[in-house]
Amino acid sequence: MDAFATSVGTALLTVIQCTLVVAILSVTAIFLAYMDRKVWAAAQLRRGHHGARPGSEQQSLREMLTLALRETTTPADAKIPIMFAAPLLTFTLALIGWAAIPFAESWVLSDLNIGVLYLFAMSSLGVYSVMFSGSASGSEYSVPRSLRSAALMLSFQVSMGLAMASLLLSTGSLNLMSIVAAQDGRYGIASWYWLPHLPVLAVFFISALAATNRPPFDLPEAESEIVSGYRAGYSPGPDLVRMVGEYLNIALICAVGTVLFFGGWLSPIPTAIDPFGDGVFWFLIKALTFLFVFAVTKAVVPRYRYDQLMWFAWKVCVPISLAWVLISACLAKFEPSRRWCPTIAPSRVRWKAWCST
Repeated sequence: MDAFATSVGTALLTVIQCTLVVAILSVTAIFLAYMDRKVWAAAQLRRGHHGARPGSEQQSLREMLTLALRETTTPADAKIPIMFAAPLLTFTLALIGWAAIPFAESWVLSDLNIGVLYLFAMSSLGVYSVMFSGSASGSEYSVPRSLRSAALMLSFQVSMGLAMASLLLSTGSLNLMSIVAAQDGRYGIASWYWLPHLPVLAVFFISALAATNRPPFDLPEAESEIVSGYRAGYSPGPDLVRMVGEYLNIALICAVGTVLFFGGWLSPIPTAIDPFGDGVFWFLIKALTFLFVFAVTKAVVPRYRYDQLMWFAWKVCVPISLAWVLISACLAKFEPSRRWCPTIAPSRVRWKAWCST
C-alpha cells in the first residue's frame, strides 16, 4: 500500500476505483433491464420473459451485445459531435450521481455537505441531454418532441425539488448521512420520513417517473408516436449508451428515495440483524422494492394526454409540495412537541434525546 501513498499512486488508485464503479454499474444495468422486463411481462401475462424457459436471463445480455455490434450510421444533416455527446452526457451524469449515495454509515464515496443539492443538480442537467439529442439529429420530428420532453421533465422537477425541500427543513441539513441519522428512532420503520411526509412521498415518486422518462411520462417517445421522439436518427450503439444511462438514472433515483424517505441503511426493526453487518442489506432491499414499484407502474398505468400531464404537474403536484414546504417550515419555526411530530430532527443526538423524553 506504500506505492499508493505518492501522487502518481493516488491518481492510479482513483482511476482503478472509477473503472470498477463504471464496470459494476454497467453490469447492474443489464440486471435492471431484465428485472424490468420480467416484472412487466408477469403483470400483463405476456409471453417472452414471463413464459421463457430457464436460462432466459441471457436474453437481455445478448440483445445488448447485438445493439452494440451493429453498424453506426448518422443522418446527413446531423451535428455529429453533439449527437454523440448527448447519450454520453446521460450516462456520465448517472455515474457521477452515485458518488454521493451512502450505502451504509461507512459506505460512501464522497460525504458531501450539500449532497441533496448535488444530486438535484445532476438530475436537472439531464434535460440538456434530451435537448441535444433532439436538435443534433437534424430531424424535423425530433426537435418538437425534445422540447415536449424537456418541458415535462422540468415541470415535475419543480415539484420534486419542493418535496425534497420539506425534508431538508425537517432535518436542518443537506447532508445525506444526516438525513438518514435523523430517521434513526426507537420505533424503526415508523420513525422514517415516509410516514410524516407521506403526501410529498407520492409527489416525489410521480416526479421521479417523469424525471427518468418512465411511463406514463414517455409520451414524446412512446410507441404510438410517428417516430421515436428525440431519439430519431440514432443508431443502436449510441442509443444503447443512452438506455444504459436511463436505467442507471432509475436506480439512482430509487437510491435517493431510499435515503430520503425510508431510512437508507437503517433496519425496519431496531433489533433485526443485518447479514452484512453495516446495513447494506437493508439498503439494497429498499432500493429493489422501489425498482419493483417502478416496473409495476410501467405495466399498469396507462398513458395520458400531454396536456393532462402538464396540468397534473402544475395544478396538483406543485401546489401539494409547496403547501407541504410551508407546513414543514411552520413546524420547524414553532417547534411543537416531538412526541407526536417526528419530522423535525436537526441532528441524531437531538432526535434520540427527544425520543427518550
